[in-house]
Amino acid sequence: MIKIIADSTCDLSQEILDKYHISLAPLTIDIDGKVYRDKIDIKTDEFFEMLGEIQKPPTTSMPSPAEYVSIMNQAVEDGHTSILCICMSSGTSGSYQSAVIAKDFFYEENPESKVKVYIVDSKCMSQGSGWLIIKSARLLENGATFDELVDFNEASKTNIKHYLSVDDLNHLIRSGRLTNASAFIGKLFRLKPIMSMKKGKGAIVAKEIGRKKVLEHYVREFVKRNDDNLTDFIIIGYTSDIKIAENLREKIIQETDFAGDIFIMQMGVAVGTHVGPGAISMFFAEKAS
Repeated sequence: MIKIIADSTCDLSQEILDKYHISLAPLTIDIDGKVYRDKIDIKTDEFFEMLGEIQKPPTTSMPSPAEYVSIMNQAVEDGHTSILCICMSSGTSGSYQSAVIAKDFFYEENPESKVKVYIVDSKCMSQGSGWLIIKSARLLENGATFDELVDFNEASKTNIKHYLSVDDLNHLIRSGRLTNASAFIGKLFRLKPIMSMKKGKGAIVAKEIGRKKVLEHYVREFVKRNDDNLTDFIIIGYTSDIKIAENLREKIIQETDFAGDIFIMQMGVAVGTHVGPGAISMFFAEKAS
């Protein structure tokens, strides 16, 4: 049996996690000296309700190797013979490195183990890695072997298209994704930066005036870039306002011929800390360049 595990920044809904029996190693968030485990001790809506009272910018930390080892041991105890761990990009977090260390610890503790463990550096953020996880789970349902899942992830991970736009540019300044000068110009002209992934790191790839133009950009780029053979579902992510996500889903339905599933899922606190309220994202598989 094959077990899929991940870190909590995959930002998948509890319904999806339960359906595919996916276990998560939580990142932690330090809020004014109190440490919370992502999705366990604090939910996204709770975090944004607290935001106005927080004294200093929250910080996030990767899952410890011990968290991953515990999940691996439980998977083996439950009868799994292979473990596929899909982590957020090593270019944005130490989560992947922590999982690699955990794999070494696992084999040190179980030197006779025949269990296969493979760690994927997804080169993705948030529901980008979540997209890979759902796709892997669907392939597994259809009979894919462990080696086939590994090959799929390694071959496809750099073709998972990310789009993310934020409502408050100050969050991008704090995360180092935007300069103060760019933020000033952005606020002056109501420009909203659109981010994607380049070489495993977040990068601004476009700027649009207002949210309406942002959603138009998402749909236009989807029509141009989408890999029809690979994309049988889209993930739309949001932090605090589900109506924005619902508007984007409606635009996709009305303005494209896409007939697959369109999932709307809320980003977790570990991601929400860096992008802030009002953020909207979209994920799909693009054609290989």
